[in-house]
Amino acid sequence: MVIVSPYNPSWPQHFAQARAEILAVAGDRFTEVEHVGSTSVPGLPAKPIIDVAALAPDLDAVPPDLFDGLGYRAEDFGAPGRLLFVRRDGDVRTHHLHVFPPSNWEHNKERILAAHLRKYPEAALRYGELKQKLAASGMSGDAYTRAKTDLIQELSDAARAERGLPPAPVWEE
Repeated sequence: MVIVSPYNPSWPQHFAQARAEILAVAGDRFTEVEHVGSTSVPGLPAKPIIDVAALAPDLDAVPPDLFDGLGYRAEDFGAPGRLLFVRRDGDVRTHHLHVFPPSNWEHNKERILAAHLRKYPEAALRYGELKQKLAASGMSGDAYTRAKTDLIQELSDAARAERGLPPAPVWEE
């Protein structure tokens, strides 16, 4: 079952701490690190997972065990051209570190959607209401994610159009 929590004003501080820890270990491997995902949008209910996006000029310079000391484990989630590291507290995911190459940074869907939701509170409200409704229905992870797809696609297309970009599918299948 998916848990969606009310917005927690401490999420930005959790990100700042994670960012500092990640940069201390990554050294010069990352040129940018940003807070993305629902926890980066003030007022938005979210799964309480801090999503961190990092720009790595060379993905090969980011070994799978680099963040082991911070509790992050590399996971293969089937999306080519990017890396994912997950940090857990027991069985509960607390952080995602998404590492992107330069070719997937400026037009990155996670960054674009988060910025759009921060700019347009009414869009964030619609998204938050849907997330709460789906979570309250008892949906599991994949069903929950798929049930959000139409609205995420709509919001992502609007965000991309505002930047002069063509629509792009939100699923990486």
